[in-house]
Amino acid sequence: MSTIRFARHHLSISAARFAAVAIASAAALCAMALISPVLTAADGAAAPLPAGKNWAGPKRKIYAQVLSDQIMAQHPELISVTLHGVPPGAPPETYTMFAGSFPERIGNADDPDDVMVIEKGITILDPRWHKTNDAQKKYVVMTPLRDAAGENIGLLVLAYKNPAGSTRTDLEFLKAGAALRDALRTRISSQAALFAPAAP
Repeated sequence: MSTIRFARHHLSISAARFAAVAIASAAALCAMALISPVLTAADGAAAPLPAGKNWAGPKRKIYAQVLSDQIMAQHPELISVTLHGVPPGAPPETYTMFAGSFPERIGNADDPDDVMVIEKGITILDPRWHKTNDAQKKYVVMTPLRDAAGENIGLLVLAYKNPAGSTRTDLEFLKAGAALRDALRTRISSQAALFAPAAP
């Protein structure tokens, strides 16, 4: 800033003197760079991501998480909801979970089927056939996450309760997931808005 003020208030200065000042300033900056310490993780540089993570979410709560919490509160038929995509500023194809029912999973790299929905805009219905490791029987709808303009901006994963003896059909789960997705899009002005700080 001092160099800029100098140039504005001394317009009659000779070209030679100006060049000398510029060179001296540049030399000083170079010297500062040479003696500046290298930042470490403790100094505030980015620390390595834990295994399985490809993104470190912000410390603050974001709007996407608010939407996730509200969906769960309003839909008791759900076991979980998660939102996925490429966060703003992240390298291309950094497909990750950025909000949802499992805070410990935020930043987890997406699976190939997640990526397929994001890249191709398809919907996947997963009845979890013979998935014996599920703690609770469920039916999963994986569908494109959309903004108010109807653009695909990520992935919405909805896990519905599907207890033994349930007579709900694939079509019924598809309609329920599509209706929830379409209602949600009216509250998303853009992909970037999902990462805005949550209102206090």
